[in-house]
Amino acid sequence: MRKKTKILPTTEKQNSRSANIDRLSTSQIVKLINSEDKLVAPAVGKEREKIAAAVDMIVERFKKGGRLFYIGAGTSGRLGVLDASECPPTFGVSPLLVQGIIAGGKRALVKAVEGAEDKINDGITAIKKHKITKNDVVVGIAACGLTPFVRAGLKQAAKTGAGTIFVTCARQNSRNAPAQIIINPIVGAEIVTGSTRMKAGSATKLVLNTITTTAMIKMGKVYGNLMVDLKATNNKLRNRSVRIVRQLTALSETKAAGLLKKANGKVKAAIVMHFRNVDLSGALKILDKCEQSLRKAVRK
Repeated sequence: MRKKTKILPTTEKQNSRSANIDRLSTSQIVKLINSEDKLVAPAVGKEREKIAAAVDMIVERFKKGGRLFYIGAGTSGRLGVLDASECPPTFGVSPLLVQGIIAGGKRALVKAVEGAEDKINDGITAIKKHKITKNDVVVGIAACGLTPFVRAGLKQAAKTGAGTIFVTCARQNSRNAPAQIIINPIVGAEIVTGSTRMKAGSATKLVLNTITTTAMIKMGKVYGNLMVDLKATNNKLRNRSVRIVRQLTALSETKAAGLLKKANGKVKAAIVMHFRNVDLSGALKILDKCEQSLRKAVRK
């Protein structure tokens, strides 16, 4: 009886276009990598309907007081933690709203933790530790689609009734993924065989950026294309806050800065104070009544 041939996941296949990459000049290598990178955005684009469905699931649960969790190992885990960590300064949300879970814990962010991705019990424990509920959403990230830590975490999350989403770049291992929504951008074999920090990593980052940015837009964190809920934690962001207030109110730089000071640095509140002629307390009440939508609050 013939032995069944094991099919390699897409992420482990050898790329024929880079088979002789070690013989190329520096310029030729860079050109080849760039040409492969051009395949990433179209691959993510093919998954846009699934990404939109994932966003709708997340927003629905956010409105019920739920949270978003990313769970992954290695590069996938780091990308989840990165995306989560950028939400508070960009959109002014609590660090608890979007959180990243990485196999091996915080030390795995800067150094590989051997075997962490294979520990099924750790994936289950991580979900229990964060007290995931039916109002939360858990996004599993695994470039190869097989990571035991991630799959176990998703299965545990499903038991709580949480929404589950799986992001993977391997077609073969996406079909039986333990998730309600599967986002599966196929970027093909990597330039360096199996090095998923490259095209698969880039595709994953695009997906995660799109998920959180779109969710925050739907939650009223953006007016036009301006980040009106940003936290001004440094000079660059403080200057940006003043520019946003100036742009939306037509005030001078001095008056915009003064208004922001009265609003305790809250851009959205400052704009409501200007247009509705109220103090900070009044502006915050108006925003609450308008579900934090600046557009509704200023009636524009």
